[in-house]
Amino acid sequence: MNNRSAVILAGGEGKRMKSDIPKPMNEVLGKPMLRWVIDSVKAAGIDGICVVTGYKTEITEEYLRSLPFETSHVLQSERLGTGHAVMMAKDFLKEKGGDVVILCGDAPFMDAKTIADAYEAHNESGASATVISAMLDDPTGYGRIVRNADGTLKSIVEQKEADEETLLIKEVNSGGYWFDTNDLLSVLDDIKANNSAKEYYLPDALYLLLQNGKKVGAFTADSPDTVLGANDPAQLQELNEIAKAKGY
Repeated sequence: MNNRSAVILAGGEGKRMKSDIPKPMNEVLGKPMLRWVIDSVKAAGIDGICVVTGYKTEITEEYLRSLPFETSHVLQSERLGTGHAVMMAKDFLKEKGGDVVILCGDAPFMDAKTIADAYEAHNESGASATVISAMLDDPTGYGRIVRNADGTLKSIVEQKEADEETLLIKEVNSGGYWFDTNDLLSVLDDIKANNSAKEYYLPDALYLLLQNGKKVGAFTADSPDTVLGANDPAQLQELNEIAKAKGY
């Protein structure tokens, strides 16, 4: 088993949540969404965890200090996208090496089995990066996974940039990825904010690796719930109802 670590992105404000706490600190069944993700990472046998904080960082930091185990944290003082968030954890990545899983702190149903199975696929395939995907009956709003004929990743196409054919694809990006840490570090600083939001997006690291001749895979999770998050109180309530109904 190679050296494995985790970076969890938890800096979001979530303005539409109408709460005065960081988005990943909103609770599902009385537990912050961030804790759900941390627990899954721990259950997958990964101990080295770095949480990227942002909005009201003191709330997240205080919570992390209250946990019965140690986690690292770094501050993303300006929230300039997922790629930028990972850049904040560069020192952690350099120290850890091996392979790293990067996860969203507000996707509470990203479970330990999915993390572990995705790692196994990533490790066995020899890929530089592996995106964790899921199949959705209604993929509206999600980035679509476009594969080559051999099943490797060709691209991730965002909803607003997808043509009619691509919009029919039901396999979507969960926002979770396994990377060979050194390969990630080799392209991280080359990510550019060449988009309307002027943000640095982590999926661009996949394109850069592909351009460098590296292999990028996609692992499909068993459950579509792995991609679920909440952007407003109604969606948070829905997550709570799903968690109750499925006995999470």
